[in-house]
Amino acid sequence: MNTNLNLDNIDIELLRLIQEDAEIPHLELAARVNLSPSPCSRRLRILRESGVIDRTVSLINSELLGFKVHVFVQVSMDRQDKANLDLFEENAQRWPEVKSCYLMTGDYDYLLQLDLLDLDSLKVFLEEKLTEQPGISNIKSSFSLKKVVDRVGVDFDLVRAP
Repeated sequence: MNTNLNLDNIDIELLRLIQEDAEIPHLELAARVNLSPSPCSRRLRILRESGVIDRTVSLINSELLGFKVHVFVQVSMDRQDKANLDLFEENAQRWPEVKSCYLMTGDYDYLLQLDLLDLDSLKVFLEEKLTEQPGISNIKSSFSLKKVVDRVGVDFDLVRAP
C-alpha cells in the first residue's frame, strides 16, 4: 500500500460516496464529483491499486439471519512470545464465530467480538476452540445488551485533504 498518497477533495468525495453506496452507477458518481467518466474511473483505479479502497462488501443484517448473541471476550495469554501470539492469531482468523479480533494493551491481550446464534453456540466455541488454544491464562466474556453505535468505514469529516 502506498502511504504517500496525495488525496484531494475530489478523491475524498469519491471515497465518501462509494462508502455510502458501493453500487452507485458510475455515470452518477462522476457527475456528483464534477468529473467526466474517464478521469473518475482513473481516480477509482488509483485508489484501489494504492490500497485506499481495500475491498467492496455488502453489509448483511446478521440479526435477521438469527445471530442474536453478541459477545466480547477478553483473552489473556500466559506468555506474550511471538510464537504463542502468532498461533493464537492464526486460530482466531480461522474461527468463523470471530467477527473481529484485536491485540490489545492493558489488562488483557486480545479482545474478540463474536456474533452467535445462541448461548449453546458460545458454549461450543469456548469448549471446543478457545479453551483448547494453548497459552491462554484467562478468559472473560461480556454480553452486549444493546447496540448503541455500529459504524463501518471512515468518517470523512476527520480526513483532511491538502
